[in-house]
Amino acid sequence: MHEWLANYGFLSLFFLSFLASTLIPLGSEWLVVTMLLSRSDPFAVVAVATCGNYLGALTTYLIGLYGADFLKTRLLRMDPKTTQKAERLYERFGSYSLLLSWLPVVGDPLCLVGGVLRVRFIRFSLLVATGKLARYAAVAWVTLKGAAAI
Repeated sequence: MHEWLANYGFLSLFFLSFLASTLIPLGSEWLVVTMLLSRSDPFAVVAVATCGNYLGALTTYLIGLYGADFLKTRLLRMDPKTTQKAERLYERFGSYSLLLSWLPVVGDPLCLVGGVLRVRFIRFSLLVATGKLARYAAVAWVTLKGAAAI
C-alpha cells in the first residue's frame, strides 16, 4: 500500500491528508516526507496536504454543525471522554483552540465541537487552516533541513 500511495503522488497526498483529518486514524506526514525526499516541489506538497487536511476538518465541522449525536458517536467514533477533552480546551482557550486541530486524538473532536458550538465559518477556516499549514510547513522544513545535512 505504501508503494501505491507513493506512486500516485499529489492525488494520494490529498486523499490521505483528507482522511487523516476525518474518520480514519491515519497520518499523512510520512507521505509528505516521502514526496519531499523524492524531490517534489515543497510548496506544492505543503499546499496539497494542507488543503486536504483542512477539507477533512471542514467535513468534521459540518457534522458537528448539522449532524446528530448518532453521526458523532457512530461515524466519528467519538467517546464521551474525548469529546469532554475537546470541550475543556474550548472552555479554556475558546475558538483559538482550533489552532491545535492538527494534534492527534483531540484535533478531530476540536473541529467537531467547533461545529456544535457554531463557531463562525470564517473564524473556523482561518484558525484551522493556519494550524494545519504550520504543521505541514514544519514537517517540510525539518525534512529538508535533515536531508540537506546528510
